[in-house]
Amino acid sequence: MTEKTRPQGPASYFPSIEKRYGQPVAHWLGLLEGKPGMKHMELVGWLKAEHGLGHGHANALVAHHLAARTS
Repeated sequence: MTEKTRPQGPASYFPSIEKRYGQPVAHWLGLLEGKPGMKHMELVGWLKAEHGLGHGHANALVAHHLAARTS
């Protein structure tokens, strides 16, 4: 992978999220879709408490999810 093809921002965490938790990113984003109206840190806390994700991984998923909703 070259510098130009490497994922940037929150997506740079996706390979390690899939490897560590055994689910594709689409799984986690689907779960987040089911939580409308929750704020960023509420979603991060939910992923950590209910699904055992680490803070950085949960934060990256939520940031990506919320950015996709506003674009």
